[in-house]
Amino acid sequence: MSNVDWQGKHVTVAGLGVSGIPAARALHGRGALVTVVNDGDDERSRAQAAELEALGITVRLGDGVTLPESTELIVTAPGWKPDKPLFLAAAEAGVPVWGDVELAWRLRGPGAAPWLAVTGTNGKTTTVRMLASILEAAGLRTAAVGNIGVSLLDAVLGDETYDVLAVELSSYQLHWAPSLRAHSAAVLNLAPDHLDWHGSMAGYAADKGRVYEGNSVACVYNAQDPATEDLVREADVEEGCRAIGFTLGTPGPSQLGVVDGILVDRAFVANRQKQAQELAELGDVNPPAPHNIANALAAAALARAFGVEPAAVRDGLRAFRPDAHRIEHVADVAGVTYIDDSKATNTHAAEASLAAYEPIVWIAGGLAKGATFDELVGGAAKRLRGVVLMGADRALIREALARHAPEVPVVDLDRTDTGAMSAAVREAARLAGPGDTVLLAPACASMDMFVNYNKRGEAFADAVRQLADESA
Repeated sequence: MSNVDWQGKHVTVAGLGVSGIPAARALHGRGALVTVVNDGDDERSRAQAAELEALGITVRLGDGVTLPESTELIVTAPGWKPDKPLFLAAAEAGVPVWGDVELAWRLRGPGAAPWLAVTGTNGKTTTVRMLASILEAAGLRTAAVGNIGVSLLDAVLGDETYDVLAVELSSYQLHWAPSLRAHSAAVLNLAPDHLDWHGSMAGYAADKGRVYEGNSVACVYNAQDPATEDLVREADVEEGCRAIGFTLGTPGPSQLGVVDGILVDRAFVANRQKQAQELAELGDVNPPAPHNIANALAAAALARAFGVEPAAVRDGLRAFRPDAHRIEHVADVAGVTYIDDSKATNTHAAEASLAAYEPIVWIAGGLAKGATFDELVGGAAKRLRGVVLMGADRALIREALARHAPEVPVVDLDRTDTGAMSAAVREAARLAGPGDTVLLAPACASMDMFVNYNKRGEAFADAVRQLADESA
């Protein structure tokens, strides 16, 4: 709860946007003297600044590096890197830095809803939305919030009351949230990502592990990813908090897992040494790809930690519908299945997607963000019927294919025009035969050719539908 007297407190908000604007408004409404600093000075920023300035909030555009005089606290947008001059100056001056999550945590009112928190390299959004669906099936008032697009500040300070919140947290957000204490939390997996921001894999993992600090009921970890269990061991939790694993195999005591096509619970039962509670069937998970089943198990573990009955787990999973561009079935054309996983923007996500199908004609490439592809290609080589490469860093994937899958035919598309995706789909269709899956799982970011991964996925789906129309 907040014990800060905001009246007259000098607070600098770093960054306009999804988190900065609600933070500035909330603090100003509590009497703080708010100054917003922002790197950008474009038309959108100026419009946002004008709205805040009309309330009496000071905004300095194009000045995200200087620490305003008299600053007593910085509230930052999560994406601002810790090595920015603003934060170095704050450290030297002894000024604390909070993120929007920390601010939301501090501003909760009496009797505020507990948080069930989810982080991990991949699968966060799907797991949080599955969790919210399960909680709703149990009759609980809830919302999927956090990094998922709904501001935690809006959820915490809004008029609607909740029984519990399903909270997605990024490593950036956790870095700036020192006092967050969740009811229960899960780290789904750990793979190298955002290392330029965190400085090292150890730094990245440590920030992910913050989600377990102070948990009161359960720390949920991936039994098939030992790094997540290590983070549980290192966490300082409340007495009685339990470590709960999830696995795609047969679960041991204090785990959830899969037995004969059934998702089962050996953690939240009376006799976990000898009993297992059936929760759902694999067919209740949409889609039933291995990594999505892992997401469902993690969501179920958090829900069970909150006291949700088994039937609500099943009903919530059945009701859940995945977001677009996440292993989304687009169409079957001439016996070939076309799957859009444009959201697979890193190698870890692409690895999970490639493991879900075979044989595959793989469409890949884009901005590699410093990634290497040998391990990904080596693991998928036996599943590949062919590969179509596009995007700025496609050569990195092509070289990995030459080393680890030299017999697989590769089409290298050296074009970035609006018709490039259509060409990629047609080349993939040429390589594919009945029973094959054409899979868009780029393992790269999209911004070299597309505004975002959504637009990339839409271009793929449009090209597939055009192919279907021509084949009809």
